[in-house]
Amino acid sequence: MKIGFIGLGNVGGKLAGSLLRNKFDLTVIDKNKKLTKDFENRGAKIANSGKDLAKKVDLIITCLPSPKICSEVMEGENGVIDGLSENKIWLEMSTTDESEIKRLGELIIKKKSIPLDCPVSGGCHRAATGNIAIFVGGERNTFEKILPALTVMGRKILHTGKLGSATILKVITNYLASTHLVALGEAWTVAKKSNLDLSKVYKGIAISSGNSFVHETESQVILNGSYNINFTMDLVLKDTGLFDNLAKKLNAPLEISPLIVKIFEDGQKKFGSRAWSSMIVKRMEDLNNIDFRASGFPNELVDNEKEEKGYEI
Repeated sequence: MKIGFIGLGNVGGKLAGSLLRNKFDLTVIDKNKKLTKDFENRGAKIANSGKDLAKKVDLIITCLPSPKICSEVMEGENGVIDGLSENKIWLEMSTTDESEIKRLGELIIKKKSIPLDCPVSGGCHRAATGNIAIFVGGERNTFEKILPALTVMGRKILHTGKLGSATILKVITNYLASTHLVALGEAWTVAKKSNLDLSKVYKGIAISSGNSFVHETESQVILNGSYNINFTMDLVLKDTGLFDNLAKKLNAPLEISPLIVKIFEDGQKKFGSRAWSSMIVKRMEDLNNIDFRASGFPNELVDNEKEEKGYEI
């Protein structure tokens, strides 16, 4: 199977890197020519446009920062849709909007191609090692056809159902992660002002009912002081906004979600759109005139688990 990958950023570059490392026939595009040159030096092919890429490959993967950018890549001049033909597969690995996935999916189907939504979860450090989790929505037969490629990009792979279902699930999980992160800011505040040993607090939370994936990962770079989670404030606001807007479309009044959106809007205002998302806890540090530093924690997360072939759960 020939694969095309569009979007070589923090997550996309690592997913594409796993495909290349596992000897897949890979063609790439990114607006950052330094990134495409690096992939070319490692053996990937380079396409001139989305249309050109789509004509050359069987599976087209997009991993882009926003629904707007994805739409431009798919529908713009010399876009992916212009290069589609019968039985080509489009795999959207961005975190996006369910209605947008379905809208683009209809355009894909008109070209006799097949759309799948396929967001990932678990952080850039796990994307780098092929150990990230993957959700897939769409035709079961097509899912099975591309499963060999999915099993080198991710560890645990879940077919969620019809097109759009994976996107909804991903938006839900990102909302939960953002909520956990905000709660951790308050938890660390109380721990610090209680004069607890923060290294021991980290271990205590990790073995308790209060543990979370966010604590196990992001608390480490918070305690280090780098906050470097390879994910930025603007991306969290996109994700929390998607969740909040989805709830409104479903006529589901919520209590915590609107507050989370406001908190991250304030964090973006204070620290900037491209600040690391884990810096949201710095609002509590600044408000209480404290810091959450402790020795022995890394300035960037590294996945220490051995890379293994993925599998469907």
